[in-house]
Amino acid sequence: MQLSPGQPVDEVGLAERFGVSRSPVREALVRLAAQGLVSTLPNKSTIISPLNIEEFPQYIDALDLLQRATHRLAAILRNDEDLANIDLCQQQFAKAVADGDVVAMIERNQAFHMAIANASRNNYLGKSYSRLLDEGRRILRLYFRSYNDTLPPELVVEHDHIIAAIRSQDADLAERLAHEHSIEVKTRFLEYMATSYTSGIKVS
Repeated sequence: MQLSPGQPVDEVGLAERFGVSRSPVREALVRLAAQGLVSTLPNKSTIISPLNIEEFPQYIDALDLLQRATHRLAAILRNDEDLANIDLCQQQFAKAVADGDVVAMIERNQAFHMAIANASRNNYLGKSYSRLLDEGRRILRLYFRSYNDTLPPELVVEHDHIIAAIRSQDADLAERLAHEHSIEVKTRFLEYMATSYTSGIKVS
């Protein structure tokens, strides 16, 4: 089920679709609103939150700071169990990329980075980082659309390099790779949006 930004959310329709009462649907919408994914209008109706491109630079700056902090701390504090969890998430991510499953890839990408955040041993950083990753799911969907949904193996290699830095406890390298990872998303996303906005314009 896919809904576009600005599209109304039909509580009754969702309840019927999933065979539940409206109460759990409302509870789910409250959680989505807390994540910034839906918005409640003055008339009490709910819509999919618009994607505010103007705020994207602020978003990526915040994501970059938290990504660098969590990945740096993970390199210092990780244990064998953390490494096993990170490796498992990476295997699942690699499979999603190989299968060309963009939805699964977004989910596995988030799980991978949260496994690293959990290894940072800082719940405050982890919770803030998790919320930013939740808010960024739609951005990632557009980011991967820039590859025409043909996901390159380089995406897996980038994660492999991050894992290697964390495994060797090279905090400086882990932080640098985390920064490069977020900046690559920023650059490609902005290039894709510029292309999308201008591709339909004919100049004669």
